[in-house]
Amino acid sequence: MTPDLLEQGAKRYEARLTALDAARLNTEAGGQTASYGRVVQAGEVDVTHGRILYLEDVSVSFDGFKAINKLSLDIAPGELRCIIGPNGAGKTTMMDIITGKTRPDEGTVFFGSTIDLLRHSEPEIAQLGIGRKFQKPTVFEQLTVFENLELALKTDKGVKSSMFFRLDSAHSDRLAEVLHTIHLADSVTRQAGNLSHGQKQWLEIGMLLMQDPKLLLLDEPVAGMTDEETARTAELFLTLKGKHSLMVVEHDMGFIKTISEIVTVLCDGSVLAQGTLEEVQADERVIEVYLGR
Repeated sequence: MTPDLLEQGAKRYEARLTALDAARLNTEAGGQTASYGRVVQAGEVDVTHGRILYLEDVSVSFDGFKAINKLSLDIAPGELRCIIGPNGAGKTTMMDIITGKTRPDEGTVFFGSTIDLLRHSEPEIAQLGIGRKFQKPTVFEQLTVFENLELALKTDKGVKSSMFFRLDSAHSDRLAEVLHTIHLADSVTRQAGNLSHGQKQWLEIGMLLMQDPKLLLLDEPVAGMTDEETARTAELFLTLKGKHSLMVVEHDMGFIKTISEIVTVLCDGSVLAQGTLEEVQADERVIEVYLGR
């Protein structure tokens, strides 16, 4: 992908949402203002064009069914983007493509301006800094909260390194920080299997955070949660915004209203509408195919 192509996509997006972009890109994670004029270090995602994720004309078919159809989408550094749409709209398939689980038939998918995700495997993409959380929490239920997070530390996982690994002060500080962020500082010695559904979700998010991801993909994170857990999850996501880029797929409109700036509506594998929640809720096409009257 050439820089010209990235700039064209960014300009097209900004033309629709100029005012919101100006506020959103001024983030702790380094939007345009923080990125321009800065040398990108080895292993760092280049966001000098103001986008951390960029999909252009992506399509994929399964047995003749076009699950993704000329999908174009871009996300800014530090942004919290909400994705909604009816079942079968292509939301999960889109995440599969971003994380390398599914290869598209055509199109381009870039992480920053230089990393072509279609050239990388699932493990490599995770190492690059893209973390994904599925709807059902997957934690080690026989281990404590602390042990789950310790296992997820971003360290050398070789046999010898693992045998002789010892927590240092930096690791301990990081564990304490994540425990506080995910609201589990008081449950550090509890077995993960004894946590509530919502707490297990937070723990899995914490395990992703231990990897220090630049982009988090979260699939229906509040499904099955109590109202109180949902509210605390919204608080958690708003805390992460700016420090990380987040893509959140969710059906709970109350939750979306609490956390959203920009909402993208998918239908039939492509973008149907995009804007603030109020804007997409007023769109007649969205009402017809998803929200109802």
